[in-house]
Amino acid sequence: MTDTETRTGGTPATATLWTTNFRYYFIARTGSLLGDAMLPVAISVGVLQAGYGVTGVGYALGAWMAALALCMLFGGVLADRFTPRRMMVLADAMRLVIQGSVAVMFFTGMPSLWGIVALQFLAGAATALFQPGVASVVPQVAQDVQRANGVLRVAESVSGVLGPALAGALIAVTGPGTVFAFYALTYGVSGLCLWALRLRSTVASDSAESFWSQLTHGWHEFRSRTWLWGVITIFLFYGCFVAGVSLPVGAELVTAALGSAGMGIGMAAFGAGGVLGGIVAIRVRPARPLAAGAAGWALFALYPIVPVLSRDVVTLSLGWGIAGIGLAFWAVIWATTVQTQIPAELLNRVYAYDVTGSLFSMALGRSVAGPFADLTGQRPLMVAATVIGLGCSAMLLIVPGIRRLRAVDPAADRATA
Repeated sequence: MTDTETRTGGTPATATLWTTNFRYYFIARTGSLLGDAMLPVAISVGVLQAGYGVTGVGYALGAWMAALALCMLFGGVLADRFTPRRMMVLADAMRLVIQGSVAVMFFTGMPSLWGIVALQFLAGAATALFQPGVASVVPQVAQDVQRANGVLRVAESVSGVLGPALAGALIAVTGPGTVFAFYALTYGVSGLCLWALRLRSTVASDSAESFWSQLTHGWHEFRSRTWLWGVITIFLFYGCFVAGVSLPVGAELVTAALGSAGMGIGMAAFGAGGVLGGIVAIRVRPARPLAAGAAGWALFALYPIVPVLSRDVVTLSLGWGIAGIGLAFWAVIWATTVQTQIPAELLNRVYAYDVTGSLFSMALGRSVAGPFADLTGQRPLMVAATVIGLGCSAMLLIVPGIRRLRAVDPAADRATA
């Protein structure tokens, strides 16, 4: 195979994907993703109806995100220490109880703001226990890792569209308590499906090694791979100034120009693009995955400039649909690269460093979006975000360690990666 050759289909795509294990895992992930997509609507409407205002909504959502970011690295160590499936089942059980408790608060008419904030912080911590295992379980339930990631990305895109719509409909008919009850139920389904997985014997990391030693070991492994820390370093800028800044400012621009209905249509188009991007990623198997993934970054970099140029819903939908394709394609390529290049016994810890960096950069971007928009104006800021995004995409091609990284056979021994 030449450096520029790309495989479409072929091995190992001929292997059966929909095994019993993958079906269980697919149901578990779809349930969790649907619940996660419902959370912002449930919290926003519930807290507002309880009379705590926009500030209360910010506290509740911020508590969940803060706990996730603070606890992610610990979740990675625990997943390597006790096996990821155990931690994922434990996390689902915790989230079932936590969100069920929030549902009871709304059903009984006593939704305390600080009670909601505290429970969402605990829910974020539980999610940090769950998330590292997402990376390491996929290679255990699917022989074709990229195809599995593509299917899961399609499910995530569909859930991202259906979740908020379902949450809004349930609130309109029955109130926020029902949404939180349904939300909690999705974690019950996820936990049962993960419990039903029959995985090959997995040896947990040496428990005699201290927690901090394991955390440090994970950092050394992360730092030793130029392609890995290189991508994360570039993403610190991309996540902050492209994704982080453009999401809130873009929403404000679109809502002001086209109303909430236009915003809803635009986000639906973005989700549809994600479905298409996932399908493309299932079929296209680049020999140099990160170099090909740069195209995904470049397409998503169109997201911020689209609201500046759009004067109608059609243009908005087309532009954000293309951005959705790019984001989904990159997500599948990146997940597959990490899962096939990192040794299994280190994957949870290394992945936790990856997610922590991404969360930090995007949270920072959302925090500075308002001040930057006040300083430069919304439209110039969004144009700058697109320029920065294209520049970061070019950096993926400029850095040799990233550009030259070659895809590996998922069936090969990853311990030698």
